[in-house]
Amino acid sequence: MIVFYQDETHIRDYQALHATWAPVGKQKKIPTMGHHAKVSLFGAVNVQNGEVFCMESSKCDALSFLQFLQYVLHVHPDRHIVMVLDNARIHYAKLIQPFLKKQKN
Repeated sequence: MIVFYQDETHIRDYQALHATWAPVGKQKKIPTMGHHAKVSLFGAVNVQNGEVFCMESSKCDALSFLQFLQYVLHVHPDRHIVMVLDNARIHYAKLIQPFLKKQKN
């Protein structure tokens, strides 16, 4: 049996302007990309040996979470896996339920 603690996070590229020095009457121009870039990361840590699984995704939704679960199972196909989750909606979404029921058997 393998016990994992799982969570997801988001890395955002939001340029925030703060105080800066500039000549009086000359506003400093800061080039930006024109949009807010972001990436979501799904991760799980094996509590027995510290092994880390991480998957990058453009979205943090139930489908992406399902893909992460499938990835973990692909790496450990013959092991019983217990995954400790928080109460995020994607963890118990309707899309996930058939997959979870299939894994019980």
